[in-house]
Amino acid sequence: MDALRVILHVDLDAFFPSVEVREHPELKGKPVVVGADPKEGKGRGVVSSASYEARKFGIRSAMPISRAWKLCPEGVYLRPHFDLYNTASNSIMEILKSHADRFEQGGIDEAYLDISSRIKDFDDAGEFAKKLIEEVLHKEKLTCSIGVAPNKMLAKIGSDFKKPYGFTVIREEDAKDFLSPLQVRKIPGVGPKTEKMLKDLKIETIGDLAAINPERLTRLFGVWGSRLHEYANGIDYREVREEYETKSIGRELTFEKDVNDEGQIFEVLDELAEEIHEELIDNGFRFKTITVKVRYEHFDTYTRAKSLSFPTNDLDILRNNSKRLIDAFLRGNKKIRLIGLRVSTLMHRNS
Repeated sequence: MDALRVILHVDLDAFFPSVEVREHPELKGKPVVVGADPKEGKGRGVVSSASYEARKFGIRSAMPISRAWKLCPEGVYLRPHFDLYNTASNSIMEILKSHADRFEQGGIDEAYLDISSRIKDFDDAGEFAKKLIEEVLHKEKLTCSIGVAPNKMLAKIGSDFKKPYGFTVIREEDAKDFLSPLQVRKIPGVGPKTEKMLKDLKIETIGDLAAINPERLTRLFGVWGSRLHEYANGIDYREVREEYETKSIGRELTFEKDVNDEGQIFEVLDELAEEIHEELIDNGFRFKTITVKVRYEHFDTYTRAKSLSFPTNDLDILRNNSKRLIDAFLRGNKKIRLIGLRVSTLMHRNS
């Protein structure tokens, strides 16, 4: 009999706006949008995150801030306060890490936990998740949602199933029935372009995808095609990985729709640079290495990096070098679904 394997995916609910509401209780119940200044509908830049109240108006991450303003002019629009978000995230991640056999942070607001040795079955795992949600709320006054499953992919889908402040348990024997009626877009990594290509094949649900010959998917999508078919059948062999990376500060943004407009990409890159710069200043850091990341429409992901000969916290140096680095990815008219920017080899100003 195979050993029990239980993975949690913990996703902090509308994290940036939730931290703002925690710090300013008078904002509770209001549509809160964190991102660029809308300037009465004429602002540039994008939405970083929106509260659930704002999402009811159709506001989403990566949406142009001018469009968000048109959808909800009565919303509360705030510039990001990354010092607050990082402090809250670090505290919550320490709580989560203390309950895991293995722990993998996926970003400022999400993490995977392998809890296989800490529970006896999936009923026990559900109680474990419930207590974890309550502990985070009690200690940090913030809510999270959790997916409980035998692998990372299922756990991630599960954490999005009952939001906010909920948990979903998916047992291995129930995985295919659970997945089957869901839209293919629910699979992590399936964006608008992949979704359209699948719909052109009359594949709309995960059940449709599970039933197709995997060789057809491989011809269309390469290695990603075979991975798609595995995911559709509830299969994911990836382990929760403990990673100890060089201290770095980074931001990523997934576009609402895949883009190939250089101006729009540069505009978002400037936004990411400004957010990173703000965190550098708040924490007294300088950097030497700049890395850009691009994920294309078919989920192929690439990075380019440059190391400077001196440490700096200059915003223009960060902006200009990031644009030079990303320029090589903008040739060939391929559409982009995500861009990221990261600085590393950090040192304190006085070191």
